[in-house]
Amino acid sequence: MNNLKSLLKWPFAALFIISGIGHFVKSDTYLRLMPPYLPYHSELVALSGVVEAVLGLLLLVPRTQRIAAYGLIATLVAIFPANIHAALTAGTPNAAMPGVSVTLAWLRLPIQPILILLAYWYTKSALTSQADVAD
Repeated sequence: MNNLKSLLKWPFAALFIISGIGHFVKSDTYLRLMPPYLPYHSELVALSGVVEAVLGLLLLVPRTQRIAAYGLIATLVAIFPANIHAALTAGTPNAAMPGVSVTLAWLRLPIQPILILLAYWYTKSALTSQADVAD
């Protein structure tokens, strides 16, 4: 199980690193996802981009893996309203994700809890994971 965990850590971290960079490269895409009730859209997009990229990098460092994983959980919870906003606006003239079908927009929502569970897996040390398997 630890081999799988180690193998998946790289693409999981890359997901956040690439997404974080994307906040700056394609900031207009992320700005559309911002729910209208939140202030400081540009600042929040930039902040979340930095946070995602840094936490993705820190996940790869054994000494910071656990805190990075908890940070990713908090980040995933914090950005969930943007995904809900995208689903609620899908198929409308003001769609947060133009061109994405209503079905696909709603199917994206269950991915968030899966990502949270994956991040939680990285809060556990190798020894804890082995003890969990032995029980």
